[in-house]
Amino acid sequence: MNTINADIARILGSKGKIKIIYVLAKNGQLNITRIVKDTGLHHRLVEQHLAELKSIGLVEEQRIGRLRLFNLRYDNPKTALIIEFLRTLDDLA
Repeated sequence: MNTINADIARILGSKGKIKIIYVLAKNGQLNITRIVKDTGLHHRLVEQHLAELKSIGLVEEQRIGRLRLFNLRYDNPKTALIIEFLRTLDDLA
């Protein structure tokens, strides 16, 4: 399995990561507190998922003082694939 497929499989195998991607796609740039609120996940779990999503290039972090803002990296082809997959699931529901 190539790297792109492995990364996507790792993401799709995690409800938490999917929730985070969905919330970021719907709302744009958010801080961790808002992501925690919108996903219903624990703060520590959100931080872990965001770190992994950053490491594979799906999410970028911007720091403004102590504030950490997260956004999807739409320039990454993996992001486009996952967003399209989530849209398809939404259409089926």
